Amino acid sequence: MTELIAGFDAGQTHTRCRLAPADGGAALAEGEGPGVCHLAAPEGPERFAAALRESLGRARAQLLDRRDPAVTAPLRAAAVGASGIEQGTAVQGQGKAIAAATLALAPERLQVLGDERTGLRGAFPDGPGILVISGTGTITLGRDGRGREHRCAGWGWLLDGAGSAMDIGRDGLALSLRMADGREPRTPLLAALWGALGLDPADPLAPQAIKARVVDPSFGPAGFARLAPPLQELAAAGDPQAAAILIRHGEALADAVAAVARALGLAEPPVCGLGGALTHLAGLQNGFREALARRCPGARLVPPAGDACAGALALARELSPAR
Repeated sequence: MTELIAGFDAGQTHTRCRLAPADGGAALAEGEGPGVCHLAAPEGPERFAAALRESLGRARAQLLDRRDPAVTAPLRAAAVGASGIEQGTAVQGQGKAIAAATLALAPERLQVLGDERTGLRGAFPDGPGILVISGTGTITLGRDGRGREHRCAGWGWLLDGAGSAMDIGRDGLALSLRMADGREPRTPLLAALWGALGLDPADPLAPQAIKARVVDPSFGPAGFARLAPPLQELAAAGDPQAAAILIRHGEALADAVAAVARALGLAEPPVCGLGGALTHLAGLQNGFREALARRCPGARLVPPAGDACAGALALARELSPAR
């Protein structure tokens, strides 16, 4: 019977699992499950296990729907790229133990690492390159021609998320509060962001409601990130302050790419930008592109050769050489 390998891309909003034959060939199925959070969070281990279990189950359900005989094939190996997994840390070991138990795999048939590393492998399967990811969070990782890697930025939403949708939304909301108490002139930005939160801009208690809302555990980085699209709409309509926020965060992404290029000695690196914020926020894209031309003049923006699931499958296949 054909055995399978699995490649997982586990982000904060959702998790994808892609299945392929262990001995080579195209992917057979892909399933989606819930997102993950940091493993150190109280619900972290349970969410991580559920993300792997449910995404794998839905990928197998695709095979069942097609009556593909591979539906009952066992897993030979898997690789998981997950948000918040730092290389060489106890968290990485914890993630590997959870994945081994969830997927019923021996540790030597399993890799668990940061999603930026599976993303880099997918985007640049063979040669050097720099990957910058801007979604709810952000991180930049590069590799040179000798296989050396260097990461930059993305040290958690409380410390270092410049260039992320979370930080963009937070900066916009902070600006709206300065408008509310008279430190800045009031503009349509305030009404747009407060409306996105379901609050009445005319309510004198709205600022206190915002203060309480953002410290609620259910708000978190995703709550701030949901305010980034309204800021993009404002910028597209000509709001200079919304545009300035997006440009500033695009510059932060370019600074991270330039730092990686310097660390690895890459004079003309190919650069791939991924993530929902960089894909959907035109103001962020433009700010990044223009700043990159100044900070790293030899850089070339290129499309990815493959996605993070493709990178994870490549790593899983290395754990499972053809028999």
